[in-house]
Amino acid sequence: MTSESRQPRQPRQPNPARQYDVVLFDLLTALLDSWTLWNSVAGGEAPGRAWRAAYLKRTYACGAYRPYETLVREAAVETGLPATMADALDERWTELSLWSGAAHVLEHLRATHRLGVVTNCSERLGRLAAERLNVPMDVVVTSERAGFYKPDPRPYRLALQELGAEPANTLFVAGSGFDLFGTSAVGLDTYWHNRVGLALPDGAPAPLQQGPSILPVLDLAAAPSVKAPAQG
Repeated sequence: MTSESRQPRQPRQPNPARQYDVVLFDLLTALLDSWTLWNSVAGGEAPGRAWRAAYLKRTYACGAYRPYETLVREAAVETGLPATMADALDERWTELSLWSGAAHVLEHLRATHRLGVVTNCSERLGRLAAERLNVPMDVVVTSERAGFYKPDPRPYRLALQELGAEPANTLFVAGSGFDLFGTSAVGLDTYWHNRVGLALPDGAPAPLQQGPSILPVLDLAAAPSVKAPAQG
């Protein structure tokens, strides 16, 4: 993180005129371009996407936490890649970079909203990835710490609990359509930052909005409260 991003911030007070006071993000797909890193480690887009798809299938079916690094290794072997690919990914983890627009969104929101990430990752790698944001998060919830992988509701609920936040006042920014199963169960309005144009998973609830850019999050986060004004 930059020295500026480490400086303490003034508490951000709830704004009764605004719908959302908290914005939670998926980390490795909504904010960071993990696709490019996986493809680079695998030696191309086709093997990288196959490897990542196998890994995602394992995490979403896993439920209770199994070591993230183990799932990555198993997925590599399943798709015909050497198990050592998992070690190579680990070694290059700090090459993760922000999607275009993500830095602007985070810097803008940090002055007005409480921010956090909820990520399917180990604690070690999740913390390393969060440092790539260069903007401090108020909470970082990893699957390892929550004890379950998304879309199980528990990681999302842990983030809300630690922030003292309510679902009705929290916006979630998903990177995967599978997040929609979990956010719907918790009652979180969700913007799907569908950067690579994936299809909505079968049976998944529709997002509040979706698009290939993260910039619409700024307008959503500033949306006025839907509560009727108090009668004088």
